[in-house]
Amino acid sequence: MTTPTPNPNLAAPISPPGVPGPPTKHQLALMIWLAVFPTLTVLNLALGDWLGTLAPVVRTFVLATIAVPIVIYGLMPQLHRLRRRLLTRTATS
Repeated sequence: MTTPTPNPNLAAPISPPGVPGPPTKHQLALMIWLAVFPTLTVLNLALGDWLGTLAPVVRTFVLATIAVPIVIYGLMPQLHRLRRRLLTRTATS
């Protein structure tokens, strides 16, 4: 079995100098945790009485249906901007 040679046309894009690249999987995991945990906590506190009357699968479905758009469209873009700002500031210092 041979190892395929990498295609240079499919190489990862190179970021311009001073612009941070995409987050590592560890940074992304931390960013997701920082977005998901507070979102679920706030939703549980706000909707806890109503959610308590639902079956566990329905409760999970309702929480996921509300939390995923908040995290993906609201919080993750802000965390990516914050990460970029922090890394740019660190690189210029």
